[in-house]
Amino acid sequence: MNLEDDGLGTEDDLHLQVLQKRVSPGEVLRERDPQGPDRGCALRAGSDLYKCKQCGKGFNRKWYLARHQRVHTGTKPYECNACGKAFSQSSTLIRHYLIHTGEKPYTCPECGKAFKRRSYLLQHRPVHTGEKPYECAQCRKAFAHRSTFVRHSRTHTGEKPFECRACERSFGNRAHLIQHYVVHTGQKPYECAECGKAFRCGAELLQHRRVHTGERPFACAQCGKAFHRSTYLLQHSVVHAAEAPHRCPQCGKAFNRRSHLTEHQRVHTGEKPFVCIECRKTFSRRSHLTEHRRIHSGEKPYMCSECGKAFARHSDFIRHNRTHTGEKPFECKECGKAFCNSFSVTRHMRCHSQEKLYECSECGKTYGYRSTLATHQKIHSGVKSYKCKRCGKAFYRKTGLSQHQRTHTEFRKRPF
Repeated sequence: MNLEDDGLGTEDDLHLQVLQKRVSPGEVLRERDPQGPDRGCALRAGSDLYKCKQCGKGFNRKWYLARHQRVHTGTKPYECNACGKAFSQSSTLIRHYLIHTGEKPYTCPECGKAFKRRSYLLQHRPVHTGEKPYECAQCRKAFAHRSTFVRHSRTHTGEKPFECRACERSFGNRAHLIQHYVVHTGQKPYECAECGKAFRCGAELLQHRRVHTGERPFACAQCGKAFHRSTYLLQHSVVHAAEAPHRCPQCGKAFNRRSHLTEHQRVHTGEKPFVCIECRKTFSRRSHLTEHRRIHSGEKPYMCSECGKAFARHSDFIRHNRTHTGEKPFECKECGKAFCNSFSVTRHMRCHSQEKLYECSECGKTYGYRSTLATHQKIHSGVKSYKCKRCGKAFYRKTGLSQHQRTHTEFRKRPF
């Protein structure tokens, strides 16, 4: 497109018209850019009359060359009068103006949704057409957008082009790098309107808000059970899996996902690849490291909507919630007694098996529970941890103290 021949003027003329508010940035972009930004400067074979002395690149118009040379000189003559940001091309400045004006000049003819850039409109169109032109050669998965396809391809190649300058850790996509970098800056720009708690990224805030709303958007298609997070739904789906195709060669345990098998195999190898940068403690799983780091940060992201108590670990939060709901999902297969956590049912099962794992090193007496052994050992050590505040008498066990305290209570109740 020849700007001068079409009556739109040169780049400087367009810039001036926008500044004087005779035309809006959106109008300029619609008129000037029907096929996308800067299409007019594409080279035509045999017509590169104007050549750059710096890099040898050729152009078919003199002013295209002049504009290109700013890449080498660093000149940015077009400045935004709203925020002072400068640009090397007027077209880039005009697109930038849309941030301040709020204009969205590109409208979808199907649904009327408007966009700031033509490229965003093109990305949106497959929503209506269902077209997925980008197919992965490895797994045949198809994608509507090239950017999504490129990110997916890295799962096969292992490529991680985005590197953190602070710790040199690499990521498969830019969004994950940006999210990670906040670890170094300590910045938490996303704040909960309910309780004021701040988060490093929008996704964390979204998950946190479900604590207040009680929303569980991820429902199991098999049984209808709903979850706060998609990861919990994936973990739950193993319950319904007909078969687990990934089997451990060491112990035969099977998993429905290869990543879960990889995590499990570290039990046998002893590998702990995740290192805490604060204290150098190592972990076999990334999730365990994430939970551990909250010891250093003091962060407790899981808050009970009933009583406001906060927890660093999700498992502790879930167990605590059962004190309010009364839920006891762990049942003894022998007698049917129910418990609120798996540890309690495992400990209870020893009543039926008569299993006594804990032996006293002093007298050889055995016990089914570690806590019972610890109480017994106080007989040998002479430690009496439970002291009556009224009379000072001490006891080995809490139950002994409780029974003793009733003597004071009963004494107060006597009428004579």
